[in-house]
Amino acid sequence: MIRGELMTAATTPRPHTKPPLTGRAVRTRITVTGVVQGVGFRPFVHRLASELGVTGFVGNDAAAVFIEAQGSPRAVSEFTRRLSAEPPPLALINAISANPVAPRSEDGFLIVASTNAGGQRTLVPPDVATCDACLRELFDRASRRYRHPFITCTDCGPRFTIIKDLPYDRPATAMAGFPMCGRCEREYHDPADRRFHAQPIACHDCGPTLSFTRDGVTTTGADEAIAAAQRVLAEGGIVAVKGIGGYHLACRADCAETVTTLRQRKARGDKPFAVLTRNLSTARLLAEIDPGEQRSLTGAPRPIVLLRRLPGAPVADTVAPGSPLLGVLLPYAPIHHLLLSPVPGSTQPVPHTLVLTSANISDEPIVFDDGEAADQLTFLADAVLAHDRPIHVPCDDSVVRVLPDGELPIRRARGYAPLPVPFGRALPTVLAVGGEMKNSACLTDGDSAFCSAHIGDMGNLATLRAFDRVVTQLTTAHRAIPEVIAADLHPAYRTGDWAQRHAGGSGEPALHLVQHHHAHVASLLAEHGRLGDQMIGVAFDGTGYGADGAIWGGEILLVGADPTRFERVGHLLPVPLAGGDAAVRNPCRTALGYLAVAGVGWDPALPPVAACTDAERATLAAGYAEYLDPDGQPGPGQRRREAGRGGPRAIPCSSMGRLFDAVSSLLGVRHRISYEAQAAIELEILAEAAGSQSAELTLPVGADGVIDHRPLIRALAAEVAAGIPAAVLARAFHLAVAEAVADAADLIARTTGVRTVGLTGGVFQNVLLSGLCRTRLEARGLEVLTHHLVPPNDGGLALGQAAIAALSAADRRRPGPPALGAPAPRPSADPAPVQP
Repeated sequence: MIRGELMTAATTPRPHTKPPLTGRAVRTRITVTGVVQGVGFRPFVHRLASELGVTGFVGNDAAAVFIEAQGSPRAVSEFTRRLSAEPPPLALINAISANPVAPRSEDGFLIVASTNAGGQRTLVPPDVATCDACLRELFDRASRRYRHPFITCTDCGPRFTIIKDLPYDRPATAMAGFPMCGRCEREYHDPADRRFHAQPIACHDCGPTLSFTRDGVTTTGADEAIAAAQRVLAEGGIVAVKGIGGYHLACRADCAETVTTLRQRKARGDKPFAVLTRNLSTARLLAEIDPGEQRSLTGAPRPIVLLRRLPGAPVADTVAPGSPLLGVLLPYAPIHHLLLSPVPGSTQPVPHTLVLTSANISDEPIVFDDGEAADQLTFLADAVLAHDRPIHVPCDDSVVRVLPDGELPIRRARGYAPLPVPFGRALPTVLAVGGEMKNSACLTDGDSAFCSAHIGDMGNLATLRAFDRVVTQLTTAHRAIPEVIAADLHPAYRTGDWAQRHAGGSGEPALHLVQHHHAHVASLLAEHGRLGDQMIGVAFDGTGYGADGAIWGGEILLVGADPTRFERVGHLLPVPLAGGDAAVRNPCRTALGYLAVAGVGWDPALPPVAACTDAERATLAAGYAEYLDPDGQPGPGQRRREAGRGGPRAIPCSSMGRLFDAVSSLLGVRHRISYEAQAAIELEILAEAAGSQSAELTLPVGADGVIDHRPLIRALAAEVAAGIPAAVLARAFHLAVAEAVADAADLIARTTGVRTVGLTGGVFQNVLLSGLCRTRLEARGLEVLTHHLVPPNDGGLALGQAAIAALSAADRRRPGPPALGAPAPRPSADPAPVQP
């Protein structure tokens, strides 16, 4: 029985608008895979068939869109061509297959009932911003959806966060509890309507509703709720706003006192907030916006874009303390547009720009469940603007920086997740659990990898629960049973503990441990479709557990035709890092370690020495006794601490992130941090302020690929003592690092013949450094790869873990010699401390 016999009479065929193209009738069965559900693909197919005079049907199953098209050979050929050439704006086609079948007698072209065919699942589309057509209706008094907070169509609105299951039909979404009214149902079934088969379709009569609650009193009605929220905002209050992927906290961006209160409630420290602003014109009053940044700001994903703040921008300094960058976001949901626009008949002042941040305590996942919101928002917000549509999958806002060659993801979430990364061939099913910071998970299914949205830092129970929820959602959505669970090599990661509990037993997935920086390099190869290509991977970050049990983070890895293996061909000279996490939180302590190793005495005139307390200096002097005497002066170099005595345990650390911290403190930029990478971020900002001014600094690279920071530290200490401006030295440091990267890569390229260099790891969120490295590498004739699909930070780690584990599992399936890249045992070395 063919699928055509599943046709329903629910859809009235539209009369052909063109006569059939002439010729003998043929019939073709077509299968389209990719992001083809929830994007208006079936209505598009229906319109195309009607235009070309093609008969048949189109429908969804859990794996694809299936079509049977009948007409003249010319008409069917043109129909098939235009399927791939003119898909709907939100569609992403992976493959189209077409096979001839016997013609049949029929009239018109129908959309048929969905089926639940087995096999690989189709791709879930991401949430996208309100389209221009819906936005016009939102503010058109003549429209029946005038000021409807949930206006949507086939080209826009929530998808990922409302889908419970596939095929994508209304009963499988968060709209299942909102039956369509008669008028919406007519639009839904009208092929000429923009909302033809738009599953979230709704209006004032049948859709979700807004409510506003303050001090236990609830206000209903969309405009009444919006006006009440605007009143609290105008008074300097904080309002929790339920959006598409979770609750946000909003307040006036120009009110320093309110922003400070928000920081205190969230325990946010100095980490910058993002701002939501009414439109592009208002955004131009806040920041410089180049064409590439404008495309990102106004595109369908609608991420937070980090822009250079204009002097005198009408936002409080407390929004982004000490930073020339401002995270700017344009409205992406109807509720945002309404909140930033006057309510008809109201005289209430309307803010043009709001701080908009996830409703949570810092480092915890975004609140999305209404029950949790009732418990947690009491302390965080003065009032709540909510709605009654459930959020099935929570999703934070994405964050990007824009480079000349495209977007650099900082946080991959709404608008991008869960779009896949194609591998090009089918691989075993692997669940990768990511890292400890900026966690995301990844599932391989068929020939693609599906990265979850950003989950968060795994340091609290709330995030661990969110991680469990995401893993369940990923595996359920794809009907997948992992053969392998991939995790980081670090023995103290909570994700590693989770993997150990869920793998390795009888009937359970195998466990595959992946070295941290190897995963970073593999993620870059995977997103470029270059798995199996040779590459020199420069992986610079703050912390990663090394294969030798030390802390790595300034690594140059050579990956060959077998991406499951790597060779460490270069690295930053290790420094004993005394104090572990305390050193990370206090860059002045890290700086004292680098000074000691470089043979520079702890002169109280040097900024990091002055920033440390007497007790800190005494403790660290004991930790670095082999380099210094008790007074912090260079010692003879022979005295060693006796085992078990002296200062804090010092673990060898080759981290480039820690070198950035040390230099930041040495230049007097940042001695203590309140959020991850604060010292390095402020050092980059200072370096950019220097313009073309610089000084001569070098980071020599040895024949063994070791980058020696000691000459640079000695030179910096001397320049600081001589009064050279910190901005000049900050720029010189960035130049020196870029030159060292180019020197090391060139050395390895000449030795191995490998001409491709990849820049990955959290340090390469530094746009200045990334650009300087690219320029110097390309000047030496080397190809440079950077991240555009997943973040270079640990948010992209799971993709690399998944790629390595899946390829290793595929190798083990093949007959022949032992598999490459088999699951690694836990290292016997003492564990390094968990650090940001």
